[in-house]
Amino acid sequence: MEQERIVRAALAARNIVFSDDVAVNLYPFMLTYTDGRVERLLTSSYVPASEDAGGIGRVATRDVVVDRATGVSARLFLPSAAAAGGKRRLPVVLYFHGGSFITESALCRTYHRYATSLASRAGAIVVSVEYRLAPEHPVPAAYDDAWAAFRWLASASESDPWLAEHGDLGRTFVAGDSAGGNIAYHTVARAGRENGDGAIGVQGLIMVHPFFWGPERLPSENVWNGVSVFPAFGVDWLWPFVTAGEAGNDDRRINPTDDELASLSSSCGRVLMAVAGKDTLCHRNQHLAARMRGAGGDVTVVESDGEDHGFHLYSPLRATSKKLMESIVQFINQPAPAPPLRWPATIMSELQEWSTHGDVDDTTNSSSQILLGVPTRAYKAIFVDRLDKKSKAGSSSSNTAVSASLNIGSGGRAPTSTSFGIPFGRIRAYNYRGISAASASQCQRPFRGGVPW
Repeated sequence: MEQERIVRAALAARNIVFSDDVAVNLYPFMLTYTDGRVERLLTSSYVPASEDAGGIGRVATRDVVVDRATGVSARLFLPSAAAAGGKRRLPVVLYFHGGSFITESALCRTYHRYATSLASRAGAIVVSVEYRLAPEHPVPAAYDDAWAAFRWLASASESDPWLAEHGDLGRTFVAGDSAGGNIAYHTVARAGRENGDGAIGVQGLIMVHPFFWGPERLPSENVWNGVSVFPAFGVDWLWPFVTAGEAGNDDRRINPTDDELASLSSSCGRVLMAVAGKDTLCHRNQHLAARMRGAGGDVTVVESDGEDHGFHLYSPLRATSKKLMESIVQFINQPAPAPPLRWPATIMSELQEWSTHGDVDDTTNSSSQILLGVPTRAYKAIFVDRLDKKSKAGSSSSNTAVSASLNIGSGGRAPTSTSFGIPFGRIRAYNYRGISAASASQCQRPFRGGVPW
């Protein structure tokens, strides 16, 4: 294939050479060989859980078994400062790690560090799921494990001590990056279909550089610069590979239908979509966000210019990574809209009396149906517009993340030709070291079983 030849040449220029016995090249994630061997490339060292919250971020961690039949587990992250702050219950974030469905782990350093930071910054309990990986466990195993974790969360609200004492399942957010963003999307969609008891109130869906694809090419998928994480030909191979050849790139699980997107708004109140400007998936993510909004969804878009796929995981101290985290934290802690208030009982009796003596339409046959609609200022008007005013006074530098996260507009600028009608907020660009700069030490877990204790 011409694309593969170009990719091999570009990688060879960086002293990355593959042997001729490579059967499937999913660099930088995985290589499979003609003799059946599987080599996972993108891994990081294993980190044990600790209920001692004296470390970085003062976050305690604990591993739990989600499904004994499959061995699927999760790691819980409890921020000690937020938990000790009185009787206020904490939002819960159900998180799915990335890795193209084939590598990485909730128990490895990269995602342990990220979930610790998210729990500490957001003041939330994070439940990071250790789902099974392909090719040993082809999709839909990851979706099944995600749903098992969602249902476990509902049952654990009483049985798990951290969730029972500190968690507020009425403020649950389902989140993930890359493949995990796709898994999060399908978990929320399934919750809309099957979460009949309403035990979990999904307030938001957070997708960071989520993996979606399709048979057609969007602009960011046509050109590979030899540096970006995903060459398009590799992405073309990914979905057939992780589904063991059972599905192609027109599969609705990576190319959702309009009807499914329309039904998503009934599953959760809000969506945050994070897009990286140099990501091969950039325009795919923008297009999906536009379709979700067109279907009636409340979608917030955060775009990081000049950044590649998963940049925030491997350079968490860079300014763009911090601003992306700030946007996610603000999204989680955004107050829910206040419900309409009922008339006080004393006023209700007077209304009933007036209705019997005047020309009042009495089609309302029950006093309980008379509601007082209290107008509320939109979140944007309270926070974003105020920040815009501050920025004009010379204090814009500290507000970039908020305006990018919560203001989908672009300050009066017209949409760009590649934004699919969405004028995105911008985050300043910084140099990207690349996903391959992650630790070379490996957490080799080719068979995803139970918690290793």
